Amino acid sequence: MINKIIDFVKKYNMINNGEYVVCGLSGGADSVCLLLSMQELSRIIGFSVEALHVNHSIRGDESDRDENFCCELCNKLNIKFNAVRCDVPKYARENSLSDEEAARILRYNIFAEYSKGKKLATAHNANDNLETAVLNLARGTALKGISGIPPVRDNIIRPLLTVTRQEIEDFLKEKNQGYVTDSTNLSDDYTRNKIRHLIVPMLADINKSVIETSVKTFDSLRSENEFIENQVNNALDNCRQGDKLIGLAEYDEIIRKRCIARMISEKSLPYSHERLNATDSIVLNGGKLNLSGDIFFISDGKTCEIKKISKNTPELIEKDLIIGENSIFFNKKIICEIVECDNLKKILSVHKKLTFYLTDYDKIIGRTVVRNRRFGDRIQLKGRNFTSSVKKLINEKIPPSERDSLCFIADEQGLIFAENIGIAQRVAPDGNTKRLLKITVRSE
Repeated sequence: MINKIIDFVKKYNMINNGEYVVCGLSGGADSVCLLLSMQELSRIIGFSVEALHVNHSIRGDESDRDENFCCELCNKLNIKFNAVRCDVPKYARENSLSDEEAARILRYNIFAEYSKGKKLATAHNANDNLETAVLNLARGTALKGISGIPPVRDNIIRPLLTVTRQEIEDFLKEKNQGYVTDSTNLSDDYTRNKIRHLIVPMLADINKSVIETSVKTFDSLRSENEFIENQVNNALDNCRQGDKLIGLAEYDEIIRKRCIARMISEKSLPYSHERLNATDSIVLNGGKLNLSGDIFFISDGKTCEIKKISKNTPELIEKDLIIGENSIFFNKKIICEIVECDNLKKILSVHKKLTFYLTDYDKIIGRTVVRNRRFGDRIQLKGRNFTSSVKKLINEKIPPSERDSLCFIADEQGLIFAENIGIAQRVAPDGNTKRLLKITVRSE
């Protein structure tokens, strides 16, 4: 087992000569095995070992028993020992968390404080890794989550990830080394314990070597994930200009989505499978998507960014109009078609209840864009001899929830179309119209 740990530590360059390694020590079999194995490795690699115990104050006398056991063990091994107490039940109540999640947060906060400038070793093993992958799969995950627990993250190292729980128990038995048992680990009250005591044994019925097999599987998945992450790093290096990504649309979908996920994570914003799909569509087609509050993901099809947009100063979004599908907002498309017009009255009579808009294509002047509304927009609607404020028309006709996602079409002389409002008089079809621009708004 020690040789297996040495090989794993060297493979991921976890510990170097002269470093300090803080071992998280609960007193359970896994953490005791970690402490003993790190002490053995310290003589081979040349590093210092110390132990840190977190008393969660959940199990009363049992918690105190665990702390005393850890202290006595470190005294026997002549290893520096620190014990820190925290009130998990109180923290859980104040933050509306389960005791399990509250304990994890407080434990890692303490670990971070006591391991500054050092390596922190945790006792996660091969069984834990499989349980984590199953848990992630049940909750919904991608390749990174199904790869299990990372061997190295920041200063945290996990030297026992390839070691099974049975190997740990055999190692301690050989050493004649005792350990304590957390009574909560024997119940099915916690989600992870349900996986440990119910699901993993069922998997073992299918393949009795499922733990050993999973070690090889996770090794392959980590290698593949690492390859993809390197591609993502290259894409970000090539595309990032400040807070913007330029040219991301040229990359493969999986690379685009991971780059987007990185951008969103950097802003401490949550994301989901659905949100990544939505933002990826915007990278390719342009538009904007609200991420949280006044934070939006914006793209014009070439450049994308996450930007704070005050409702008082709407972001200006526009794209050149094309014949076909146009999109500047997620889940909304402007379909533009050119229709030959040999008899306007006949066309209008066939479509008495228009679900689209018709303009005279040849009256449109110069560059034409589809865009959102602008401050000061005005339009002379078809059939009127005066211009109107678009803001006033919107306030009269459009519900507040729909106003920020209205689409407009403008040429070099101004607006020719306003969604749910109408077309401009200057491009209205008449008896001389030869070609019509048919405009259809489709929400998905």
